[in-house]
Amino acid sequence: MRLEKVRKFAGREEIDYQFLSSLLSDYAHPRDKISDWLKAGDLVRVKKGLYVFGQHIADAPYSLEVLANLIYGPSAISLSYALSFYGLIPERVTTITSITNKRNKFFSTPVGEFTYHYLNPLKYPIEIELAEISNKNHFLIASPEKALCDHIYLTDKKIQLSTLEEVEHYLFHDLRVDESILQKFRVSKLNNISARYEDSRLILLTNYIKKWKSS
Repeated sequence: MRLEKVRKFAGREEIDYQFLSSLLSDYAHPRDKISDWLKAGDLVRVKKGLYVFGQHIADAPYSLEVLANLIYGPSAISLSYALSFYGLIPERVTTITSITNKRNKFFSTPVGEFTYHYLNPLKYPIEIELAEISNKNHFLIASPEKALCDHIYLTDKKIQLSTLEEVEHYLFHDLRVDESILQKFRVSKLNNISARYEDSRLILLTNYIKKWKSS
């Protein structure tokens, strides 16, 4: 079987060994065929059992977000990568950051670096959304509200936010958030997150954004 035919059957750029082996079930040694494609560069191994098509075979760019969900799970895009993805912060974030209810993990792969931050199972599933790239491609990502809260809760653990003025400085000086996107934040979502996370900084963040939106 030609790899171009495999790509047509797949309908996406991210595939796993189970999918490949099902298509190569008539081969006596399907692993050898996969190895040949890997050696030729027509297939790229992201991690054991997970692949993307090489440049000459691919019909479209592969999705780092989809791969992040597949590399280690359960997981969802969040933290700085999600903030950049939503345009909430101006920086371009190259490491794909995710949350997981399993232990912390880091993967360096041929397509990029992926980090996974542990979040308590009671906090993890709140405000996770399903983003659609195409009919066959979806990935899990934290809502903008959750991504910001996760960033404070997990990444900026030591930051002191005890007044509304400190929250304002953190948002607009440290993070340089986009006001037009922050204006779309839903206070009800922030209330739900801060209540579950039990972090006084997130309660203060919620109060600040509520006041800021109404001013």
